[in-house]
Amino acid sequence: MPSHSSRTSAGLVVAIDGPSGSGKSTVARRVAAALALRYLDTGAMYRAVTWWLLEQGIDLRDTELAGRLAPEIPLHMGLDPDEPTVRVGETDVAAAIRESRISTAVSLVATNLAARADLVARQKAIAADGDVVIEGRDITTVVAPDAAVRVLLTASEETRLARRAQELYGNVDATALDATRDQVARRDADDSTVARFQEAAEGVDVVDSSRMTLDETVSAVLELVEKRTGITP
Repeated sequence: MPSHSSRTSAGLVVAIDGPSGSGKSTVARRVAAALALRYLDTGAMYRAVTWWLLEQGIDLRDTELAGRLAPEIPLHMGLDPDEPTVRVGETDVAAAIRESRISTAVSLVATNLAARADLVARQKAIAADGDVVIEGRDITTVVAPDAAVRVLLTASEETRLARRAQELYGNVDATALDATRDQVARRDADDSTVARFQEAAEGVDVVDSSRMTLDETVSAVLELVEKRTGITP
């Protein structure tokens, strides 16, 4: 575990919001590892619920039924930033929840207010225990509004599309960008109806990574942690 040159990070919560393709997951994992904190990918929670409901044959458009069943999911999130895991019961779903069928359907769960309320409650419980970097949507305002460090990580749409296309298709040619555009833009539009993640709330620091490398973005967030708390890796 990393040592800290300043005061202890015990109890520290770092909350990171941002749109699709902004680099939240990778940056949050790197920050958590650097500070010896746990890491929670809240987006993976919504994806896991989506996977489980589809496996049960549930029509996600039946919002009442989906919302009623969501709290029953035996969801287990592994919080080690070096090896985060996602299990439903005894099934490892970390790979399955990244499939295109989940990406296409997840907004139906993310915008289901009953399902969202259940997952937010689970996320708040993890935040309450401290020692964690939490990333997703509504983290700085709803899940952990009292976090010592609250960050909106953003980037231009062009940059975000290129990153997601590279992640999904391995290149950024016109075909890959077009295939990615609808997924990113639609997901952000859908989720913005229930979550605030495109504009910084009061007291939230903004990091625009459009022209930053990954290392530079991680450093920028760690500098904010030091600025807000005095804690350094």
